[in-house]
Amino acid sequence: MNTKPDREEQLVLELLDAVGRKSNVTQRHLAHQMGVALGLANSYLRRCIRKGFIKITEAPSNRYLYYLTPTGFSEKSRLAAKYLAHSFEFYRKAGDSCLRLYAECRARDLRRVVLCGHSDLAEIAALRAQEMNIEVVGVYDPEAEVRRLAGRPIWQSFAELPMFDVCMLTDLRAPLVVFEQLCAIVGREKILVPDILRLS
Repeated sequence: MNTKPDREEQLVLELLDAVGRKSNVTQRHLAHQMGVALGLANSYLRRCIRKGFIKITEAPSNRYLYYLTPTGFSEKSRLAAKYLAHSFEFYRKAGDSCLRLYAECRARDLRRVVLCGHSDLAEIAALRAQEMNIEVVGVYDPEAEVRRLAGRPIWQSFAELPMFDVCMLTDLRAPLVVFEQLCAIVGREKILVPDILRLS
């Protein structure tokens, strides 16, 4: 049984959470919270009202107030529990996947790793490296908006990287695209791919 929440369920959870925190939100605010276009937020809001998750009342000045119904609270709890279960499952599987690669690194005497892609997987890989005495020299991600991850630098240019033995693919947005870019830069033999990414 797959317990992974799909994108639609995640958007419903974000909507229910936003309404649960503040009843006098605007649809524009909801769209911003959900990270979607205004029209899509409106569509999800109408769907949640039809399903009985949200109640709407008119307020002065042509405004609306949104409230979670008891059914909406139940659905929010169900989706939050599903999301949390998936998060724990992902963390465990990703950690195991990284440990297998680090064991391979140690067997081949490869000690300095660059993580390629700023993501939750990169954070897990950085933490699990400590258990195997592997040095993560930093993270390569040309699109990263931050400069550090787990105390390590993030570089946007491959030319800036210090000496390393291998790269570990940790991108979750477009892993296949990043993998192909890395192959062109360093060659396939210098790239480790965690099996949790399911690139074969």
